[in-house]
Amino acid sequence: MRYESEQLREYMKGSNRTVAVTGAGISYLYGMRRLKQSVGLMNSRQVLSPSFVRSNPDEFYRIVKTSFLDATFIKGPSEVHKQLATLEKCGLLYGIVTQNMDCLHTIAGSKNVVEFQGSFQDNICVDCGTRHFGYKIWNHGHTPTCEKCGSPLMPTMFCRENKIAEQVSKESMTKASEMISEADLVIIIGTTGFRSDEYLKKMRKGTRLVQINPSETQLDQIADWNIHADAAEVLGEVMDEWERPRNVL
Repeated sequence: MRYESEQLREYMKGSNRTVAVTGAGISYLYGMRRLKQSVGLMNSRQVLSPSFVRSNPDEFYRIVKTSFLDATFIKGPSEVHKQLATLEKCGLLYGIVTQNMDCLHTIAGSKNVVEFQGSFQDNICVDCGTRHFGYKIWNHGHTPTCEKCGSPLMPTMFCRENKIAEQVSKESMTKASEMISEADLVIIIGTTGFRSDEYLKKMRKGTRLVQINPSETQLDQIADWNIHADAAEVLGEVMDEWERPRNVL
C-alpha cells in the first residue's frame, strides 16, 4: 500500500484545494448504524415528526441514542476523523463534505465541515420553532428542551413537517456543491455514493477524484483512481510520508 499512499501524497502536494467527502464507512464500524438504516427505522415508526417527539420525548431519545448518540458520545471519533482533522490543521485539507450526522468530524477537531444531511448541531423546538445550536445538549441523558418554551427539541433536518428543514437542506447542499466546485482534488472516503450526484456534478473539469474504500462502489466507474484499502492505513501512511521530508530538513 506504500505506493498508493505515496501517490496520494503527491496528489495532495500538487493540489491547491483538497476536499474530502465522507460517509458512513468511517463511522458505522465504531458503533454508528448506517444513515439509511437508522432513518429508515425512524420513518417506519413515524419517529421523524414533531408530534411523535412532543408526545414521546423519552422514546425519541432512546431511539436516537441507539442510532446515533452512543457513537458520538461513547465511541467518539475514529482514527480517520482524527487524521482528517490533522490534515486540515496542517493546511493539507481545505474542508470536508459529509453525509454523516454524528458530529464526529467536529469533535475530532475539523473546522470546515459541511453536513449536508444535517446533524445534532442544528436543532429546532417542536412547538415554537426556536433554533438551538450545538451537539452537546444531547449528552444529558434525555431529549433537550427549548429554553424559550420548555418543549422538546429535535434535529432540524429531521423535522420534515417544518419548511425550515427544507430550507436548511437546500442551503447545506448548496454549501457542499460550492466546496466541491472549488476543489482540484476530491478524496472520497467510506461512502458508496449516497446522493453523490447532487454535489459531484459540480466538480470542475480537470478535478482529480480519488476514492478510498475497501469495497467496490458505484463510484469506481467515475473515480480517476480507486484505492481499495482501509482509509486509516492509507491516510496514516500519507501523514508518515509527509512528515519524513520535513524531519530531514
